[in-house]
Amino acid sequence: MITSSNFPDYILLDAGDKEKLENWKGIILRRPDPMAIWPKTKPELWDKADAVYHRSNKGGGFWQFNRKLPENWNVNYRDLTFKVSPTGFKHTGLFPEQAANWDFIYEKIQGKKDIRILNLFGYTGAASMVASSAGAIEVVHVDASKGINEWAKENMKLSSLTDNTIRFIVDDALKFTSREIRRGRKYDGIIMDPPSYGRGPDNELFKFEDKINPLIENCLQLLSEDALFYIINTYTTGYSSTAMYNTLNRHIEITGIGGNVISDEIGIDIKDSDYTLPCGQTTRWFR
Repeated sequence: MITSSNFPDYILLDAGDKEKLENWKGIILRRPDPMAIWPKTKPELWDKADAVYHRSNKGGGFWQFNRKLPENWNVNYRDLTFKVSPTGFKHTGLFPEQAANWDFIYEKIQGKKDIRILNLFGYTGAASMVASSAGAIEVVHVDASKGINEWAKENMKLSSLTDNTIRFIVDDALKFTSREIRRGRKYDGIIMDPPSYGRGPDNELFKFEDKINPLIENCLQLLSEDALFYIINTYTTGYSSTAMYNTLNRHIEITGIGGNVISDEIGIDIKDSDYTLPCGQTTRWFR
């Protein structure tokens, strides 16, 4: 399993009984997590949560605030600053397990020249900011939600990256990559985090099992001759790291571009514990 120790503003205090207890720079949140099916290891900590997310039987859910919290606050990764806010869908605007991929992205780009990065399903832009701060001369950030892109722009300002070239595009990932192929565009690194199910800005349907192969085919055509990496994050239930390895590696074999493919679970280590919370898979091609 791949984890990171480079995000001290986030601490996973405990997990179990389908929940997780997190410290986000001094604010403790208690949220559902279907992967944490084992019993809690530190039950004495759980009543200390500043806010608890409760699922609704009708879908969605709500936050119970045990003390008054700011509407949003900031956390830091390296020299970057990201906005965190409890949303109505239990999320906070940041997936802390992705720090493992941020580490990888930073290390791959740092010291290289004229690097261009594409971030598909870019969400609030943490990976985009990491790529830009590591030295990419251009980052293209694509997400289907205009509101999420605005959040990503806030993270750009908070991270003092407004003088860098980061393009924010509201578009369907498959349509966008197809147009980029026709334009002859190339990227030195591609990051994507496709959902299990989603809708594009024009109500385009995205189903993982139907679109993952054509999306990979498009992305591989967009990689430059000296490309550094291609990362696929997956949270879709039922697709193991082995399945994702087979999928990406087969496309690599077909294209003949060489390089290495690895696929593994990605997770978060629980503080003062031998346990790690699994949080999906990450599959990487790299040279």
